[in-house]
Amino acid sequence: MVLGAANVPAAAPSAGSGPLHGTVTGAGKPLQGAQVTLFAGSRSGVRELGRATTDAAGSFEIPYARPAAGVLYVEATPADARRLRLRSVVAVGEGGGAPARTASQVRVNELTTVAATYALAQFTGPHGIDGPSPGLQNAAATTFNLVDPVTGKPGGVVTDADNGTTNETLATLNTLANLVSLCVSDTTRCESLLRLATPPGGIAPRDTAQAVLNLVRNPTLSPAGLYDLARTSNHYAPALTAPPTAWILALRYTQPDLYAPGRIAFDAKGNVWTSNNWLPGTRKASPYVSVLDPTGRPILGSPIQGGGMKGGDWGAAVAPDGTVWMSSYGGNSVAHYSATGTPLSPPEGWRNGGLVHPQGIAVDQRGNVWIANNYGLETAPGLGDVVVYPHGDPSKAIKVTGGGLNHPFAVQIDGFGRAWVSNAGLGGAQLVNTPLAPLIGKFGGSVTVIGPDFKPTANSPIESGSFKWPLGIAIDSKNNAWLNSYLSNAVTQLAPNGSVAGVYKLPETTLPWSVAVDGSDRVWVAGFLTPGVWTLCGATTSACPPGSTTGTILSPPQGFKNKAIQHLTAVQIDQSGNVWLANNWSHILPPTGGTGLVELIGLATPVCTPLTPVPTRPSSATPTPCTNRITAADPPTGEQTGTDPSTVQPGGTLGSLTPERRPTVH
Repeated sequence: MVLGAANVPAAAPSAGSGPLHGTVTGAGKPLQGAQVTLFAGSRSGVRELGRATTDAAGSFEIPYARPAAGVLYVEATPADARRLRLRSVVAVGEGGGAPARTASQVRVNELTTVAATYALAQFTGPHGIDGPSPGLQNAAATTFNLVDPVTGKPGGVVTDADNGTTNETLATLNTLANLVSLCVSDTTRCESLLRLATPPGGIAPRDTAQAVLNLVRNPTLSPAGLYDLARTSNHYAPALTAPPTAWILALRYTQPDLYAPGRIAFDAKGNVWTSNNWLPGTRKASPYVSVLDPTGRPILGSPIQGGGMKGGDWGAAVAPDGTVWMSSYGGNSVAHYSATGTPLSPPEGWRNGGLVHPQGIAVDQRGNVWIANNYGLETAPGLGDVVVYPHGDPSKAIKVTGGGLNHPFAVQIDGFGRAWVSNAGLGGAQLVNTPLAPLIGKFGGSVTVIGPDFKPTANSPIESGSFKWPLGIAIDSKNNAWLNSYLSNAVTQLAPNGSVAGVYKLPETTLPWSVAVDGSDRVWVAGFLTPGVWTLCGATTSACPPGSTTGTILSPPQGFKNKAIQHLTAVQIDQSGNVWLANNWSHILPPTGGTGLVELIGLATPVCTPLTPVPTRPSSATPTPCTNRITAADPPTGEQTGTDPSTVQPGGTLGSLTPERRPTVH
């Protein structure tokens, strides 16, 4: 696939203009005679703005008129190295969640190529880089966390105290850049790179930009072979000292009082909202909510205090009107914030409906707020209910009971407006690492489905032998529900009618806490005991590598790992295709809060945010990137069929991608 650009219309130019000055280097030396082209990418397509040829110093100058929206990037193709294609992001336009910025001076080299390719992987096609806002702009802005476009050196975030030498990302970035440098002279080693970067059943990449793109989309490709090849080049250091399990780039973001984060939600701009269990260095309930922009910078006065927040746990959701709802476990309430971070709930939070230790929250297509009223995990079995605030109005609270509700934990809305609720049952997690640990596995659980009429469906509760303390729920585009069970290390797929469609095992030490579905219906699972993320082929198998079936594990068998990742309780996908993770604990014994949020760059298919209700990929073909996603008026009917534990299936073969009480804080 050729990654050049087509001359198709783009946004109208603004009054701003260049020229753009830059330098192209390869293998540490200036590249003379390279063809440099400046492109603008937006929801309208890709447009060439100008071109130049580098001089003996590798320098160039391109006059241009700056478009009003989208992103600007340059490509450089040396005449004597036909396999080498270098890239660098020049500007981020208005319309994203991150501030607009433009570089008047740019360096184009192997490092900028890797950074731009990873960050913009989900917006790169045969004609170049384009796509809908705000995901396109947010992705381009993320490039600057990885590389400084002016100097061509690693960026400020990948080298800071939260990353740098504390995890493998900087070394991976440099290793990938060393691989690209092999093609400066178009040697045999370059051909080896292109061969090793060919996905199973795919076509060999024609140039370095496509080769790196293949590694983002297929991160398990040839780790040992590519590592050995990269060791023959040492232009970028520090580099990896051992083969990776996958070619991923992970960045950790911290800020004051972002500690033991529980759940993540994205607003329409791509800003990241997260609850915090504890105050830093303690197990005292945190009064703060943290908000980061798409590049990990605190915004809106974050950390935000007020609105009744006391020990935010696993409830976080953004409503269609842009307001944000979060559970206050310690406050027996929910906190409500405006889109700009102003508390809308009273100082004690909203308690209507008799909230006691609320956990999961979801907002449906009509703006109804659904709250899993957990009642804690040390009370009698069968307690708990679901509280609904119709159209977000606490004064009209509805309490839903029956249907097998039993300490409900998570709630998620499907395309029919039904709420799927996981019933975590009694105890379980509190037995981990205690003398009573042999009892683990004897705890069950179930799922309750509640209709838009606020009544449990006739086939509730749904039961399965795979349910052993089910926690997270996610709904895919086909209205299948995906649940992860903490104590059985299994992911269960429920069809829209409630029948068990499949059960897929993860490694025994995973103890999965959360699950998310991306815009290609791939399933992402966050591990608590074993820090890592697993990716499964979902119901849309055409989005998976050849030979994959639903449930096939696409990540390494032990998950995607990086030293930035700690014990996780949340995984969510943003509009740029980044996978965000909540580091809830840093140590199991003694229980210690986790540090910050982690972003896996460019690995997933983007989804519209806020997630109301099912994952849909943003589109440039519609008047707005995200349209109404109600599936139909009448949901399917049918009785569920339980699954015996003996029928639990393994996840499949490795594929490649195109506390005070412990439970009180999650």
